[in-house]
Amino acid sequence: MTAAVFFGCTFIAFGPAISLFLFTIAREPLRVIFLIAGAFFWLVSLLLASLVWFISVQISNKESVSQQKGLLIFGVVLSVLLQETFRFAYYKLLKKANEGLLALSQEETMPISIRQLAYVSGLGFGFMSGAFSVVNILADSVGPGTVGIHGDSQHYFLSSAFMTMAIILLHMFWGVIFFDGCEKQRWLAVAAVVVSHLVVSCLTFQNPQYISSLVPTYIIILDGIWAFYTAGGSLRNLKLCLTCKDKDFLLANHRPR
Repeated sequence: MTAAVFFGCTFIAFGPAISLFLFTIAREPLRVIFLIAGAFFWLVSLLLASLVWFISVQISNKESVSQQKGLLIFGVVLSVLLQETFRFAYYKLLKKANEGLLALSQEETMPISIRQLAYVSGLGFGFMSGAFSVVNILADSVGPGTVGIHGDSQHYFLSSAFMTMAIILLHMFWGVIFFDGCEKQRWLAVAAVVVSHLVVSCLTFQNPQYISSLVPTYIIILDGIWAFYTAGGSLRNLKLCLTCKDKDFLLANHRPR
């Protein structure tokens, strides 16, 4: 049973993201490089947030429950803000890198478009975020032990897997919206990404009331519709894609511009 839980939760959490990677990124070396770089930027932001939080805990009163709870909230908010700061820094770096690639390229167009960079970097952020969110939980799911034997929720592993899947997809959507907002100087869109990221992260404080965190998160995941139209999608090309009549749907074979 533990093996079934482990593999089931793993496929729920990472299945959609791995599918996207295999079909849209794996065959393009340049996209793979930018995805790994995006994951690295997320990792650095987590390192800085963890360092600040660790120092704050050490100098605080460890016997004060309210103070420790406040530090936990502070750590989450700081982590989100640092992630979005590094997303912006990565956008700036990619702009410079793209200009350099254009200068070296013999073609008149960029080797990879901003929309592709937004998608790839967002998925890189999501992969690393998901891995850190659920890897220890998946390790515990192998056993020994029985979830809920002391009256706790038996849906712990399943809820964690669905939350991780949502976070990975949201990072991808946020990347597309964030980069487009920076590119077109639509700062309200950038602010919307930061606020929605904060909301989703703070919703996890509702656990173990998993419905209170999962349902609002999957409502916020409708940001995917916004990201879809931002990336150049429409009902027409979605229909063509679903009927396998459009080989150039969205980002798979999107021409750089």
